[in-house]
Amino acid sequence: MDEQAPDIRSLKALRTAEAACTRCPLYKNATQVVSGEGPARARILMVGEQPGDQEDKQGHPFVGPAGRVLQAALDDAGISRGEIFITNAVKHFKFEPRGKRRLHKRPNAHEIDQCHWWLDAERKLVKPSILVALGATAVRSVSGHPLPINKIRGRLIDLADGGRMLATIHPSYILRIEDEADKRAQYRQFVADLKVCVKTPAAA
Repeated sequence: MDEQAPDIRSLKALRTAEAACTRCPLYKNATQVVSGEGPARARILMVGEQPGDQEDKQGHPFVGPAGRVLQAALDDAGISRGEIFITNAVKHFKFEPRGKRRLHKRPNAHEIDQCHWWLDAERKLVKPSILVALGATAVRSVSGHPLPINKIRGRLIDLADGGRMLATIHPSYILRIEDEADKRAQYRQFVADLKVCVKTPAAA
């Protein structure tokens, strides 16, 4: 059984603790930790996979190409980014150097599990009604085990701890689609998934 996360009472204290994290080796090569951002209380907590190259450099989540797709989808879904808390399952950028470029590498199960207590701390502070899991890594972190996104996408799933999860794709998936018709279709479905959050009343 893993040790319990420290008792953190504010987002500021959480960011300070995350910056000192050495629970997995990813901190060694990353520029900095990328903490979650948003209101101290938010109805929606959105979880991505990990920071990308631009997020690692700038120190903020979803500020690169995938972040632009997400922002457009949030706008189309009628959700203000300023009203949601947005974070990642893993807080440091995992990459493989390729010349001057840094190529994204998916976090492994150990890295996801070691970073999970930071997500737990965020949930305790923010107290969201809905957790939106963007992609397979986020689904694993939020739910505690792998789940096939294509089978649960776009509907609310009750979690064992009483929370509710909405699973959908990561916006970076849309960027990788080469066929324009398929890209547009996936984007429309992504927006429809996010609209479920708008239609769902806050938990009592």
